[in-house]
Amino acid sequence: MPFAPTPDDIAAARQALVAADPALVRVDAQTPPLEWRLRVGGFEGLFRMIVEQQVSVASAASVWARLREGMGGITPELLLAHDLDQLRGMGLSRQKATYGQGIARAQIAGEIDLEHLANLDDEAAIASLTALKGVGLWTAEAYLMMCEGRLDVFPGGDVALQEAIRWADGAEVRPDQKGAYARAEIWRPYRAVATHLLWAWYTGVKRGEIALDAPA
Repeated sequence: MPFAPTPDDIAAARQALVAADPALVRVDAQTPPLEWRLRVGGFEGLFRMIVEQQVSVASAASVWARLREGMGGITPELLLAHDLDQLRGMGLSRQKATYGQGIARAQIAGEIDLEHLANLDDEAAIASLTALKGVGLWTAEAYLMMCEGRLDVFPGGDVALQEAIRWADGAEVRPDQKGAYARAEIWRPYRAVATHLLWAWYTGVKRGEIALDAPA
């Protein structure tokens, strides 16, 4: 069963990151202690990430509540017991319903074991997830961070993360996905902690709670 990193784990990782990369000194100093709360994992956790793709937080929460109530729970078997029109009636798009049912079939057939994905290393877990239709690289990396608490997964395609890297480096141009992955190499084996740190810093700046030393 996955466990969230403890506050001591996160604090030690932040110290190591700052020691390895001077660009994170200001980020660390301006960002309060992080609390890493794991989301529900397994089939339910991955399916919820599919539901949340490309919609607002409020909209995703509404659809999720309707699905849970309409199906009587969230399991592969319950999802497959409803046809696409029934799922659409609960607010789910046909495409997401198709993706979800495909993942459900893969789980039942043993093509992937989402309940024991922690037995795989990061690279193998990402490969297993992205082999599922509807699960892109960002979704796979985010799942492993948010649902399994993995410390060295890095969603290099995340735009907010790329922008935070630009600010930290004082750069004029935001790195693309390839550039973000390359930039993050120095943060191993704590790339996920660096991600959470940069996300928290980015959010604080956007909310006006943290001031950048220079205009972004």
